[in-house]
Formats: sequence, C-alpha cells, structure tokens
Amino acid sequence: MAAKTLSGRAHRYGKNVDTDVIIPGKYCSIVDPVELGKHALEGLDPEFSSNVKPGDLIVAETNFGCGSSREVAPIAIKGAGVSGVIAKSFARIFYRNALNIGLPIFESAQAVDDIASGDEIEVEPSSGTIRNKTRGKEYQAAAFPPFMQSLIDAGGLQAYVEQRLAQRAAGAKT
Repeated sequence: MAAKTLSGRAHRYGKNVDTDVIIPGKYCSIVDPVELGKHALEGLDPEFSSNVKPGDLIVAETNFGCGSSREVAPIAIKGAGVSGVIAKSFARIFYRNALNIGLPIFESAQAVDDIASGDEIEVEPSSGTIRNKTRGKEYQAAAFPPFMQSLIDAGGLQAYVEQRLAQRAAGAKT
C-alpha cells in the first residue's frame, strides 16, 4: 500500500532545531501525544501550537532534531498535527525516532531553499515528490522503500509489528 499524499502549510525554521526546543524537558512526562503536541516548539515559536493545522508540514534547515535522543520530540510534532518534516538534514537519532513513530521525514535541500512559511506544500511519500503549490514548483526527495512506507502507513514500528503478528496469527488459523 502506498503512503497517502501529505498536504498542508509550511512552518519554516532554521538550523540546529534541537529536541530540547522541539519539546522542553518539563513536558516529557506527558503521555498523551495530542497534549504533548500543545507544547511542541513553544520555546522556538510560541505561536506554533495555535497556528498549526492538521496536515501542516515543518520545513527546516540542517541538523533538525539534534541534541538529546528525546523520543518524545517526533511524538510531540506528530501530536501537534504535523504530517511530515522536510529538512536539508536530520540528526540520525531523530530520523530513526521519527520513522519509528510513523512521522514521515524528507531530505531535500532544494525544497528547503525555496519554501517559505505559509506556502502550501504537498508531498507524495511513495515517490518522494514535494510540490510547492504556492510557487508552482516541484522538488525531489528520496522515496521511502516499500517496507518503510508500510511502517509509516501503519502509524509506526509498534503498530506495524502488531499488524504483522495479527496477519501471521490469522494465517495460522486458516
């Protein structure tokens, strides 16, 4: 199954957006992703949680998600309603944590250089195509391989494994 198209407004940020800024430590004990999302990026952009709409995307420069291995950082972003993140580069631990919770992330320097806050963006995860509908331009990021598309479509690694186990159990009963 191909990943669905992501579509929303761009929220633009700079270099080295670290996990401490994505979700301050004082909120890391919150378990509910939506409640956590209410505090996403508040140290960097106090208006983020009131401005973000479901489906919007974050666009950032290099080294997005650097700092601590705070697993709740991508959960907070996803809980805020963000459908994906486009950056020139990601910190490796953030990259892995994002995919593990089903938050699609895309590396495209050309897209980042050309997207402004408020631009309407559309991303096709299955092809890696990024469209800036506001400017009428198209960019390319790496497409997710089928396994990663399935993992993201499932909502993350845990949901993916649960689905696979249920399929296996159903197959064993027939």
